[in-house]
Amino acid sequence: MHAEEIIRSIEAEHFKETLPTIYVGDTVRVGVQIREGNKERTQPYEGTVIAKRHGGINETITVRRIFQGVGVERVFLIHSPRITNIKVVRRGKVRRAKLYYLRDRVGKATRVKQRFDREL
Repeated sequence: MHAEEIIRSIEAEHFKETLPTIYVGDTVRVGVQIREGNKERTQPYEGTVIAKRHGGINETITVRRIFQGVGVERVFLIHSPRITNIKVVRRGKVRRAKLYYLRDRVGKATRVKQRFDREL
């Protein structure tokens, strides 16, 4: 076997087939599995997708939310075994591929209009 075939076979084991279609501007709830001591639990993280990068097994999404008045961004590798589930809460209507301009906005200016022509 060539190196590429070995890499593809390993990637195929971790590739998640049942993920929803995620677009930039969507509000998503990501279930992240965390370990506290010897216990594991799923912690939800909800926010707006401001960027999507790469493709295939290396696909990442950057999710931004405001927590106690401070903007928090997390980058999730969506095919990671630590991600238990991803649910689209609402669709956003945007005209950019990257929403980095939301970092400079405060309060109600960070809202994204809702899009109704795509299914959840």
